Amino acid sequence: MSSTATTGPVPADNLARRRRRDWLVERLIYVAALLAILVIALIFVFVGKEALPVLTSAEVQKETDLSKLFLPQQYGTPEVPLPYVWQPVSEVPKYSLMPLLLGTLKVTLVAMLLAAPLGILAAIFATEFAPNWLRESLKPLIELLAGIPSVVLGFFALIVLATWVQDFLDLDYRLNVITAGIALGLAVVPIIFTISEDALTAVPRSYRNASAALGASRWQTAWRVVLPAALPGVFAGIVLGFGRAVGETMIVLMASGNAAITSWNFTEPVRTLSASVAAELAEVVFGDTHYHVLFFIGTLLFVITFVLNWLGTAVVNRMRRRLTGAER
Repeated sequence: MSSTATTGPVPADNLARRRRRDWLVERLIYVAALLAILVIALIFVFVGKEALPVLTSAEVQKETDLSKLFLPQQYGTPEVPLPYVWQPVSEVPKYSLMPLLLGTLKVTLVAMLLAAPLGILAAIFATEFAPNWLRESLKPLIELLAGIPSVVLGFFALIVLATWVQDFLDLDYRLNVITAGIALGLAVVPIIFTISEDALTAVPRSYRNASAALGASRWQTAWRVVLPAALPGVFAGIVLGFGRAVGETMIVLMASGNAAITSWNFTEPVRTLSASVAAELAEVVFGDTHYHVLFFIGTLLFVITFVLNWLGTAVVNRMRRRLTGAER
């Protein structure tokens, strides 16, 4: 005859010790979160404080008022007008941000045109078509790409990819928008793939079974049932990838050519906002007009990223409500 062990009440001293441990863990988590928020807030305050003279200082505004930053100016000659020029170290400094904004937009556009289809299609293949052994290997391999330092991707684009692109497309410049965009797309693919794969995996199995019961093929089920159900998560991955592409520095610094040209030609060199800060901030005179403009560019990048994340969250929430029938 076996005896059954019974658990008695927890002793009072053990219970008190457990409560003290839980209280200590909660306070540590609270302090860590508070410190993280404080550090981020201090970064915002510092960058904003250094950028503020662009809007408030009369001496700085003589060279960098908003009309000169964003609106066309009468630079160049009548034969070759240059309405937008970024030449902060010339005899007459010129601080137009339009070439940098246009360069950032072009490189980001090429990167997203490459990364979004690749990331989404790879996620669909991994969740809907790949066998288990391949799925378990494919996801870590793609996510491993996110761990490659951006300077390594930039070096690969500078030494290898630029020559391939130039020879294949017969271009005049090795370093251009296409080369930088392809390298940047390689850095964005893991973000879009990981988030899209998680969103597709979260779609209930009953959706797939119902579609198969109605006679749909696996591809029809994946494209017309699973992907629309996971669309909010997929769109969130695209927004995060877009934000990463806008703020990336080393890849575009090494592979874009760093020429502040105002043109929609994708085969010419460009210069982006983040690359300008990285290339010029180390050599700028402290407190100079150029110094404050570079911090203004950093603030502009903060604002762009914040607006992108806010719009992405709003769109994702609205799409989720529509898919669940909460909004018509």
